Amino acid sequence: MSGLFASLNSSVSALAAQSRAVEISGKNLANVNNPNYARQRVMIGNLGTIQTTQGPESMGVTALGIEQLRDSMLDQQVMREAALTASYTSQQQAYQRAQAGLGQSINSTQNASGASSTSDNGIAAALDDFFNGFQSLAANPTDAGQRQTLLQNTSILTDRLRLADQRLAQVSTDLDTQVGTDVSSVNRLLQTVADLNGQIARFEVNNPGSAVDLRDQRQADLEQLAAKLPFEVRTSATGRMQLVSQDATGADVLLVDHTTVQGPVAFDGTQIAGGASATPLAPSAGSIQGSLAARDGALKTLRDNLDQLTAQLVTSVNAAYNPTGTTGNFFNPAGTTAATIALAAGINTNTLKDSDGGPAGANTVALAIAQLASHKFSTGGVPPDVIDGTLGGFFSTPVSNLGQARAGTSARVDDQSKIEQLVRSQRDGVSGVSLDEEMAELLKYQRAFQASSRVFTTIDNLLDTVVNQLGR
Repeated sequence: MSGLFASLNSSVSALAAQSRAVEISGKNLANVNNPNYARQRVMIGNLGTIQTTQGPESMGVTALGIEQLRDSMLDQQVMREAALTASYTSQQQAYQRAQAGLGQSINSTQNASGASSTSDNGIAAALDDFFNGFQSLAANPTDAGQRQTLLQNTSILTDRLRLADQRLAQVSTDLDTQVGTDVSSVNRLLQTVADLNGQIARFEVNNPGSAVDLRDQRQADLEQLAAKLPFEVRTSATGRMQLVSQDATGADVLLVDHTTVQGPVAFDGTQIAGGASATPLAPSAGSIQGSLAARDGALKTLRDNLDQLTAQLVTSVNAAYNPTGTTGNFFNPAGTTAATIALAAGINTNTLKDSDGGPAGANTVALAIAQLASHKFSTGGVPPDVIDGTLGGFFSTPVSNLGQARAGTSARVDDQSKIEQLVRSQRDGVSGVSLDEEMAELLKYQRAFQASSRVFTTIDNLLDTVVNQLGR
């Protein structure tokens, strides 16, 4: 009797274990398209053996727990690669917007001003038309139409310089806004991870590793966080999770200690800071780093170069237009930046000079300004100039550098995306759900459940015979 009852209990335990396994396989299949889900397996084990009067008897099998198939090293690598991809993508988008704002493209064909451009509406074309206007005026100083065309070309040039600076300034402002938005998301994710740490700890008090769904949620949040601000996951001396970033010296800055966010991440317009003492952070990747790198790198350089070009243009044209310093300037001398360049007050078709004195039809001023198109400036001259090379050639360099930066970043985005996808594929090989594998597992557990049911039925029939039919 004790043997039959023991076998019956073992069959019940086996049924429960196989039923749990079928349930988990079904859960895996339901999450086959969930990218944040790590497949699970039921750990089936023996309950042990006891000594009876009839000898040792097995207590049967049971579902010991749920195992989540994750590789922590692959998870860390996915976060690192995602951070790099986000950084390059942010830079690519910033450079694309900057190039659109500049309204200039590059090829190998140089125009009269020395700039290489395919755009008929950019600054290079306007600069070329400006000097061509003075060249035409020098050829026909008394022609009112040439004077009007020159002033129109000048207006177009100043408008494009101011508009380009305005658009580039807006791109810079938008990048600041994007960084601020990302910082808000970082603070939200830090708090969410801290809260999940607390929930996982409470759930796993007596069964470590059992909060598999909460761990999936936390990993998804960690990957979103890494795409904005990279960090390292550490384990404290007490076995609790810590999120650590670095400052400019490479020293650790603790962001999250188990359930406590050490301090909000903040952006002051120049840099980001975090941790308990608001330590300036130096992220090496992530969308925040990418936006700041674009803003303070190629974009700032481009705006500075536009200001240098404008300063040299205004200074040299005014020097040629007003050689004595007493007959009035062509450009407003106070407007030496791209944002402030403007024609001097009082300049019109009647007051526009073609020479600084001399007989009617003299063209000394117009000719001197037209020759500035090919003049090579030097910062090492006496007195030193603002730029090196021709005006058009100087302008083509930062535009070309921006185009190269955009092309280089686009190539890095493509390469990095492939690397990230490769790492994710490697992780999916460990954690991802395979339909074929789960169907095979489901069939295996189903047949095991059927076999345990048959054993249970057989023992039940034996017990019925022993209890109800023996002795009749």
